[in-house]
Amino acid sequence: MPIPRIMNLSGEMLQFLGSLAAILLLAGLARALRLGNQPTIADEAAARTAAGEAVYGFVPEACAIDGDGKGAVLEDRSGRLLLLKPHGSKFAGRLLGPLTSADVVGGRLTVHTGERRYGDVSLAIADAAHWARRIDALKETAHA
Repeated sequence: MPIPRIMNLSGEMLQFLGSLAAILLLAGLARALRLGNQPTIADEAAARTAAGEAVYGFVPEACAIDGDGKGAVLEDRSGRLLLLKPHGSKFAGRLLGPLTSADVVGGRLTVHTGERRYGDVSLAIADAAHWARRIDALKETAHA
């Protein structure tokens, strides 16, 4: 009985199908393990942990967490402000300085860090106007 021509696969086709199957298997495994998900800040304890990982020794006294957990702004005892935003599977943090500015539009705080690589960060936080004033006050302390 002759084998149909369709079953006669070339070596390249077998290699392609094997590679495709391996990629799909690895993608399914990564999804099952929840790898590559964007991190979130669920509560103040998570914000403190992320702050400590971003800047060694930063101990926040006050913090405002984005409503979706996609960032936070924190203040320590000495008045330093730290901005957190997702970066890969962790949070990247920047201590804010005199080049930073902030504005509030529609209840969202937008922080302009002045750093091209870090970029601007928009957060839906409680009392956004208070935090914008705190950030803008950094300019004044730099001139004092």
